Amino acid sequence: MRSADEILNEVKTLAVEYYELTGKPLGVTGEIAEAEAARLLGLRLADARSPGYDAEDIRMDPARRLQIKGRWKSGGKTWGRVPSINCSHEFDAVLLVLLSGHYEVVEIWEADRAAVIARLKAPGSKARNERNSMGVSQFKTIATRVWPA
Repeated sequence: MRSADEILNEVKTLAVEYYELTGKPLGVTGEIAEAEAARLLGLRLADARSPGYDAEDIRMDPARRLQIKGRWKSGGKTWGRVPSINCSHEFDAVLLVLLSGHYEVVEIWEADRAAVIARLKAPGSKARNERNSMGVSQFKTIATRVWPA
């Protein structure tokens, strides 16, 4: 039986091939981001569809509940927007995993819940206010880079 890491590496390869053939992403960025954040930061992944969070930082007492968002960038494109953040459930922080064209982790950023909610509720952008999404550059202004350290 193959390991989860072996399967994840194959998924990355297939996702790159699919994008090169079709010009469309395969839709696996979120799962890759969660797995890589867990591996690199020593997190415990939550059960599928846990309301409000994707992983727990068990190095903390009590454990911190984390939403994990991933952005993949191929070539010279910009990072774009952070996927929608679900603020209706409890979580302690949001991790943003930035992935290269080959789905390798470039950086991981962490922003506390209060800072995320304040930025999403700030007047101005319909995408930010209604869709709970902000630009990657905006996220970085309220976050701390946690990987690489």
